[in-house]
Amino acid sequence: MKPAGVVRKVDQLGRIVLPKSLRKRYQMNEGDPVEILVQGDHIILERYRPRCVFCSSMTNVQEFKERYLCAVCMGEMRQLV
Repeated sequence: MKPAGVVRKVDQLGRIVLPKSLRKRYQMNEGDPVEILVQGDHIILERYRPRCVFCSSMTNVQEFKERYLCAVCMGEMRQLV
């Protein structure tokens, strides 16, 4: 992980502000979902990308009845019917 060289303070509501230069570089816009991950003693923010509920793939994922499924799992489900 490469440090960005930016320090921000957490406000009384637990919020931090991401600098405009970082939001622009990583194409993060107002209202975009952000996933919060924990790895050891690191907190990682990344743009949310839906994963398949069955295999966790992020490739060719589509929403179906408020859940996300990848094309492979969808194909396997079709074979069951």
